[in-house]
Amino acid sequence: MPRTAPTVPRFYPSEPETLDEPAEPPRARGSRKKRVLLWLLRWSFIASVWLALACAVMVLWYSRDLPRPESALDAARRPSLILQDRSGHVIASFGDLVGEPLRLKDFPAALPAAVVAVEDRRFWHHHGIDPVGLLRAAVVNLTAGHVVQGGSTLTQQVAKTLFLTNARTTKRKVQELLLTLWLERHFTKTEILEIYLNRVYLGAGAWGMDAAAKTYFNVSARHLTLPQAAVLAGLPRAPSRFNPRVNPAAALARGREVLAAMVENGDLTAQQAQAATAQIAFPSAPSAPGWFADWVADQSQTLVAPDADATLRTTLDGRDQAVAEARLTAVLDGPGVAAGVSQGAVIILDTASGAVRAMVGGRNFRESSYNRAVLSRRQPGSAFKPFVWLTALEIGMTPDDTVMDAPLRIGAWSPTNIERRYLGEITLEEALAQSVNTASVRILLKSGGPKAVAATAARLGIADKLPNDASLALGTGEVGLMELTAAYAPFFNGGNRIVPHGLDRMPHQPDRVVDPDKAAMMARMLGAVVNRGTGRAASVPGRSVAGKTGTTQDFRDAWFVGSTKGVLIGVWLGNDDNEPMKAVTGGGLPARLFHDIAASID
Repeated sequence: MPRTAPTVPRFYPSEPETLDEPAEPPRARGSRKKRVLLWLLRWSFIASVWLALACAVMVLWYSRDLPRPESALDAARRPSLILQDRSGHVIASFGDLVGEPLRLKDFPAALPAAVVAVEDRRFWHHHGIDPVGLLRAAVVNLTAGHVVQGGSTLTQQVAKTLFLTNARTTKRKVQELLLTLWLERHFTKTEILEIYLNRVYLGAGAWGMDAAAKTYFNVSARHLTLPQAAVLAGLPRAPSRFNPRVNPAAALARGREVLAAMVENGDLTAQQAQAATAQIAFPSAPSAPGWFADWVADQSQTLVAPDADATLRTTLDGRDQAVAEARLTAVLDGPGVAAGVSQGAVIILDTASGAVRAMVGGRNFRESSYNRAVLSRRQPGSAFKPFVWLTALEIGMTPDDTVMDAPLRIGAWSPTNIERRYLGEITLEEALAQSVNTASVRILLKSGGPKAVAATAARLGIADKLPNDASLALGTGEVGLMELTAAYAPFFNGGNRIVPHGLDRMPHQPDRVVDPDKAAMMARMLGAVVNRGTGRAASVPGRSVAGKTGTTQDFRDAWFVGSTKGVLIGVWLGNDDNEPMKAVTGGGLPARLFHDIAASID
């Protein structure tokens, strides 16, 4: 029998064999999704509760030392000190300057419009925080690649200006937010803008638009023009960088930005903005006699009540100050360059009262505020000799008495004349006129020695300690220009010692320290110095001029101190590092500088 093939099981696709569990019923799947959703909702609620609690704790924590908002208009500031010259013009200010508090209606309409346009265009529509402004600023900054716009509102700026610092901390941001919401709740929009305009810092110590208007444009904020308003509105972002006095170009560019913002905000037409841009101009800053102002500010501390604003009239003559500055600059930038002179100082005093009419403490106050007219101590050389001669007069000598000009030796020291020649027997007047060194030493020795001469100098106002040896006759003791100049006053005012002062409130009673007859003799001999002696370059045609030259060893210092028309003028030239000048004597550049100043003042 034929074999039959075995039967083999066949698997068809329509009957798949699987090991998977049976599919979950639809109802079970729905229940599982519901459980997950409930779990998410529950934990979301718990998380939101904890987040709310954390926020509340954070707010409470940062609120513990929150400034009192009620003090918004009484924020502390440094008291201001305003100094005027003798004519009443402001020459300097210290501390914080606050102008007249003005209402919004008192400002020209252009000013608040400019501020809103450049700082917070949606100010009138938001509630203190502006999400739209924040988003716009973020887009602009991302597009520019750096910070171009800020997102803070005017209300936020008021909160920060009045109560907080510029610290970039979480604490400051939270407190700023809280104070912003408080301001929006307790003040109207008009009041918030008024607070901003009256309290924002605008550089140069000026707080508020009125103070800034007076500082930069010499007008009240009530009378600001559109170009001026644009400049002031642009200052809050960077008061130092956009300060018109420091950087007028940057202030002009910022003013243009403000005008452009006003055009975009619909406050101006393009033609109006263009016309206003062309009119932006800054008045020249008044001459700021920095050395004098700092010196007087120190004097004022005894006159002004603590924490009180003050305006003080000083003795400064603005015209004399300008003349002294200009003439010193001309010498230093002109002949002084070739002569190796890099610094100088000038003082002008009233001969009768000691009032300081001008003070120049160096070449340039911005480069160096060190006051060489007051603080520097240098050897005066022969400018000290008048005190030797006065001592001689007070023991009975006269200008017509004689003294020997001849070689002299005292121990190992042998003084010589600058010209290396000797005149023999000459009168005291001629010895002073020609500034004879050997005669000065002989007169000092005849008059009681260095202690007697030092006592005479101290009586007339030289407060510095002087050497106790015969070299004092040649001016080896270090003195200051102002005290040396003031010590000459008794020679020309009848014998009265003066005290240099810069404030009208500090009068000093005359103090007779020299017999009037002796003072007249000294004036006569100092006149001979200018008429026919070493100080001839100081003479001014048609005027009576008297004074004395001074030159120190190796030409390190050169002086001229003299009197004309009721004022004393002291001049010093030299170098801060004590480097020698190139043969500069007191009868050269200093005497010529005295002449230039004396001929230009009344």
